[in-house]
Amino acid sequence: MVRVKRAVMTKKRHKKMIKATKGFRMLNSRVFSRAKNAWMKAGLNAYIGRRLKKRNFRRLWNARINTAARTNGTTYSKLIGDMYTKKVKLNRKVLSNLAIANPEVFKKVVSFVKS
Repeated sequence: MVRVKRAVMTKKRHKKMIKATKGFRMLNSRVFSRAKNAWMKAGLNAYIGRRLKKRNFRRLWNARINTAARTNGTTYSKLIGDMYTKKVKLNRKVLSNLAIANPEVFKKVVSFVKS
């Protein structure tokens, strides 16, 4: 039987984690146990941030559409409801960009949906 020594792989794993946490504050970038926890927490926060980004952009698009819709004599909710009944397949991102970049095209969309 040959005894297995694990120091080489453990050292490699520790160095990899310390490298991944470079730039973290205080002991979180130097001590393995702290670095591992900080790295896991950073990964969780990054995941949450990716979800929040989508949510925040949708809120922005809705606010832009509502403002543009109100200038054209309707509200956001009525516009979206009418779009569903007319089966107009424009998502909120496209509508928002239309409202900002091409107000005349947005106005035509609103008039088509309202009629």
